[in-house]
Amino acid sequence: MPGEAVTLQLGHYSGCVGAHWWGLQAAALRSPDEHNELRAAALLRFGRGPGGTESPEPRLVALELKGGVGALRADGEGTEPLVSWDGAVADYRERGRAPGDSGSRRGDAAGDAKGNPGAAGPGSSPAGSQDTPSTRLWSDYLSVNLHPKSLYVIRQYLHDGDCGCLEGFGQGESLLQDPACVEELEDRLHFFVEECDYLQGFQVLCDLHNGFSGVGARVTELLRDEYARKGILTWGLTPVLSAVGDPQKSFYRLMNTALGIAHLSRHSSLLCPLSLNGSLGLKPEPPVTFPYIKYNASLSYHSSAILAAALDTLTAPYRLCSSQASMLHLADSLTFSGRKVVAAWAALPLPGPAGSSLPDVLGAHQDVPWQLLSSCEEHKKLSSCFAQSAVLRGMCREKASRQRESPEQVLQHYLHMQFPGAFSTAHVLQQPCHTQAPFPQFFSPLLSTRGFLRDRARGSSSAAVGSIPVLAALQSCPAVLGLLSGLCRELRPRRWGGSCTAGLELDDVQEALEELRSLAQCYETGPAADGSEDEADSD
Repeated sequence: MPGEAVTLQLGHYSGCVGAHWWGLQAAALRSPDEHNELRAAALLRFGRGPGGTESPEPRLVALELKGGVGALRADGEGTEPLVSWDGAVADYRERGRAPGDSGSRRGDAAGDAKGNPGAAGPGSSPAGSQDTPSTRLWSDYLSVNLHPKSLYVIRQYLHDGDCGCLEGFGQGESLLQDPACVEELEDRLHFFVEECDYLQGFQVLCDLHNGFSGVGARVTELLRDEYARKGILTWGLTPVLSAVGDPQKSFYRLMNTALGIAHLSRHSSLLCPLSLNGSLGLKPEPPVTFPYIKYNASLSYHSSAILAAALDTLTAPYRLCSSQASMLHLADSLTFSGRKVVAAWAALPLPGPAGSSLPDVLGAHQDVPWQLLSSCEEHKKLSSCFAQSAVLRGMCREKASRQRESPEQVLQHYLHMQFPGAFSTAHVLQQPCHTQAPFPQFFSPLLSTRGFLRDRARGSSSAAVGSIPVLAALQSCPAVLGLLSGLCRELRPRRWGGSCTAGLELDDVQEALEELRSLAQCYETGPAADGSEDEADSD
């Protein structure tokens, strides 16, 4: 049986991904036809809910800023009770608005001058979307209770506003230099660690684009010092970025990302950047698209759901009831030769008709039908890969193969054909990825309620997509070179400003960028890469 892991959520977008991830696991527990291939207790603890019923709670420490959790109580059990108002009440109504029209919300598809809904362009919500009414904060769609030790609100900074926000890496580092803050964090960590029968390690979900990258650097350093023999798997998260933004804030974000990757990879067993951005540079590329998902890229509620579904699949190897593999085993299989940063790929969903055999589903595609989720520039030779851990879920094992090969052998053979010479591990689960509410219903009408392709589109009144098959993989591959070398190239010293390095020693910044360059060299595969790096250094 796999051991337990403690999860840390550092930042608001990490909370968005976490809220969906915990919801996916709670939905799996509610499913009546589950095969229990994944051990729920690896990430969840079971406390007592209202009425004394057993209720799943994540083994979690979540750091958030003031105003970032709305009315969620400090003990994690729902909202604060409403307080009645005894004062005078004034009623202000806007003329000309139809009853029940609450106006447009931030992130909604634009409407025309006649009040008709706007066309669903790339990344906009599909017609008939069953999104929850309020999804501005991750607490709005958190569907599990949190333990009173889980939520730690940092009141020195605000979640949102024109000032008082946690913007810089140096500010985040300074927070964890406060003895009171460190003591509070350690107290919460020790509570969850001490109740584990066998601690595998820690999952760290950390915002890369803001000052939480500095918080993450200090947190992972603390974990490495105190739990040196445990696994530390870090997921660096970035929401979809606007192509038009303040240049100063964009440079802040770039500096936070670069310093975050350098420090997090130094202290973690493995670091995987996760984002739907096409790139993380000063001018972000358009977001990733999916053939059977139509999502609104400006809504963290949507983008974080996709990343959570991928994360729930990628972490399956060290949660399998039938496996003795641990977080450290997974990290060691991918990070040899100093390659501590890996890329994530996912097919959400894996397209195929219901009842198809696994060879038929995989053989229908000339290339692997997945998308890159790590904001790397896709390498010219996508078949180039050093090592990978792939997980396929949601396929009936009895129909997975028409021959005597096991489903794992079929997937292994496919990976070997696509990535010859790579060290590959493969897992096949019958358990799908559950997508019931509050997971957004942004799926194509061509998908059935179980996420398989239909002969014709579903009607608007059809049942929602309740689960999907997923193929996902962590890869140590040359695509990471583009991400790391690109950050170094855009952060040339002559671009630095005093405000961008506030709270930082310039020597420390230079040292971190040198670390990124050295890390990038681990992914080089030929003389062309050397030439590009030399060109970057000469700028």
